[in-house]
Amino acid sequence: MFSWDVIEHGKPLQKVLRDTPKAKGTEVVIRITRSGVCHSDLHIWDGYFDLGGGKKFFVKDRGCIPPFTMGHEPFGVVEAMGPGAKKAMRGLKTGQKKLVFPWIGCGKCTVCKEGQDNYCLSQKFLGVYTRGGYGTHIVIPHPKYLVDASGIDEGFASTLACSGLTAYSAIAKLPELAARDWVAVLGCGGLGLVGISILKAKGVKNIIACDVDPSKFDAARKLGAKLVLDTRAPDAAAKLGVLAKGSLAAAIDFVGMPATFNVAYPALRKGGRYVICGLFGGEVTLSLPPIAQRAVGVVGSYVGNLQELKEVVALAKKKKLKATPVTLRSADEVNRILAELKAGKVLGRVVLDFERAK
Repeated sequence: MFSWDVIEHGKPLQKVLRDTPKAKGTEVVIRITRSGVCHSDLHIWDGYFDLGGGKKFFVKDRGCIPPFTMGHEPFGVVEAMGPGAKKAMRGLKTGQKKLVFPWIGCGKCTVCKEGQDNYCLSQKFLGVYTRGGYGTHIVIPHPKYLVDASGIDEGFASTLACSGLTAYSAIAKLPELAARDWVAVLGCGGLGLVGISILKAKGVKNIIACDVDPSKFDAARKLGAKLVLDTRAPDAAAKLGVLAKGSLAAAIDFVGMPATFNVAYPALRKGGRYVICGLFGGEVTLSLPPIAQRAVGVVGSYVGNLQELKEVVALAKKKKLKATPVTLRSADEVNRILAELKAGKVLGRVVLDFERAK
């Protein structure tokens, strides 16, 4: 098998030849055909997350040590399975196409047994803590992490495992919305666009798309945004409040930086909620009394669980979820793709096509 690995943080990924893995126990080997490229991969590639104030969280401290294979949006074909896998999932056969749930926990702790692998403290997330989807093959510990996404475009389906799931789980944390309420979506990249699509699919009509790049607004409108806001304006927070007619019930920050927080948080109505799942980095300082006086909530949301992924896939299968822009490119172009993503030149999602790779 081939994989495109981080050999040194910040340096171009290298194509590596290694033995194709074998399945044992309940394991399943997936031959990858599609694998999404996520903005979070840039942080893993760089080797750290920016915590603000000069502080950094280094991925090596969580076991992500080169050589390492990134990629947490894999979709592919069942190529082999251990004897326990056949017993664990009836009807599982080689040759079947499956979407892979990448946010795998230890499988033994309380949260894992409750179906909340994404909250496990002994994480085995694919492409984050264990070998991921920037390769032709990947090993899944149990077939329960495989989801049937038949009928969905395979490129778009692969993105549902991260961007779709992350947006869906964040939206689930919104307060109850009245007809007059508005929701702001900060960042119209791969996450933000699918977030708009999911909001629309769930019946939310008053959506404001916010970004520093107006070229993304056409896609946002097509997916369901009613209004747009260029957040580069110095009075962007005030403008957001005016657009929402003083009833901004929620803001979902798919960027996660001080600039986006400072646009959305002040614009929230009383009882509003700011949900952050973007990991761009930085820090903010909050006065405590106004949090209580305004009854606002600041909520973190980190990816999602397996059941939520199945619900996202169900929305897509029913054609309720509009597909976001997806560009298929050969896996051999991964370094160029990462550079373009870092420069902000990607609309929607780029998905690696392993069937084109040489």
